[in-house]
Amino acid sequence: LSLVFSIYMLSGRDTLMSQCRRVLRAYVPARFADPLTDVVHLTADTFTRFVTGQLIEACILGGLCAAGMLFIQADYAPLIGVIIGASAIIPVAGAYIGAIVSALLLVMVSPIKALVFLVFLVVLQQIEGNVIYPKVVGTSIGLPGIWVLAAVTLGGKLMGITGMLFFIPLCSVIYALFRSYVKNRLVSKAVPPEKWRDPP
Repeated sequence: LSLVFSIYMLSGRDTLMSQCRRVLRAYVPARFADPLTDVVHLTADTFTRFVTGQLIEACILGGLCAAGMLFIQADYAPLIGVIIGASAIIPVAGAYIGAIVSALLLVMVSPIKALVFLVFLVVLQQIEGNVIYPKVVGTSIGLPGIWVLAAVTLGGKLMGITGMLFFIPLCSVIYALFRSYVKNRLVSKAVPPEKWRDPP
């Protein structure tokens, strides 16, 4: 039911947004309605870009895994690359699901190759989680890599998997709003743009 509901919402997105905007302007004072509309637009765009970044990151991980499998001459390299890439979309648990399914495929061929694959995958996951993921997802949502890593860590500690999913776009929205607020403060204080940045 939620999937069907989501499809209907996405297909009628423009109409729904227009109706919500009219209701907001009818019942909320203009000084609150306009900033609230801007925040809603920013949040929607951020979540869309976050999902896009997640999909790009999953494709990169799957491609790297398939390339590594070909390098270590393991069987089913393209299939395992697809499994790892598809399971990477699921936060935290996806890494374990992809590793278990792929290792089971390789055990039927050679237990040694399955063990080599698991070691390779652990190294690849560490590189992906600490280097590639913050860079790719951070670039897609306009959040520096260090803040992506901080958001994942904080979200995971506070709310588990749900926190890891929602803290990155939430932090991106807060970051963009705060950056805009700081810029407006600098303009109101008549600080020249060349003095906004640190000297080289």
